[in-house]
Amino acid sequence: MGDRLSGKTCLVTGAAQGIGRAVVEAFVREGARVIATDMALDRLEAAFAGTAIDYAAMDVTDVDGVARVAAAHGDVGVLVNCAGWVASGTILDGDPADLERSFRINVQSMATTIRAFLPAMRERRDGSIVNIASVVSSVMAAPNRFAYATSKAAVIGLTMAVARDFITDGIRCNAISPGTVDSPSLAERLGATGDAAAARAAFVARQPMGRIGTPEEIAGVALMLAADESRFITGTNVVVDGGMSL
Repeated sequence: MGDRLSGKTCLVTGAAQGIGRAVVEAFVREGARVIATDMALDRLEAAFAGTAIDYAAMDVTDVDGVARVAAAHGDVGVLVNCAGWVASGTILDGDPADLERSFRINVQSMATTIRAFLPAMRERRDGSIVNIASVVSSVMAAPNRFAYATSKAAVIGLTMAVARDFITDGIRCNAISPGTVDSPSLAERLGATGDAAAARAAFVARQPMGRIGTPEEIAGVALMLAADESRFITGTNVVVDGGMSL
């Protein structure tokens, strides 16, 4: 156990699995009080029942629901936005509704949570916001990721805007852009191809390091951005992709 986040209350969205769950576990190891949130309460219970972690069901697209959670946890000083959705397809063959859904889940949800938790941070003049973007965004392109890449590029822009607007109020806002990460979400997408093994091999092949990342590797960067050691870092997009975008 460490103490890099001792005394801090941290809220993580999309916390039941993948990167979100790894962030929760890393923060707890470093002494934080963590509130893990996800849309599905049963998944949170399965992940964290019997632990010292607080959890709450929260749909990040529900403005009123997010506001209620924020009102109940006014001491949140670190907000990590992990909830997201991956749409497949080009601009021509993807469902037009995919773009709207991508923005609602990947971008508007972050604006909603930040809007809800920022005022209390601003009042205390202390807060760190970490948004999970993606290397498939304004950093680089990938095949058949039109809606996803567009929305994740917007996350980077959102991050910079929040950082600039509240830089004098003690607020820091940074983004992390992972490459391909081994997670339940990835497993679902690989399975949907009909040949999961071949799809996984293709993902690995585009990684110069010869492997895909782990949720724990992304969580380590989130920990650094949440901790006071990064108090001179704001408005930054940290690329964690094993060289994929080089």
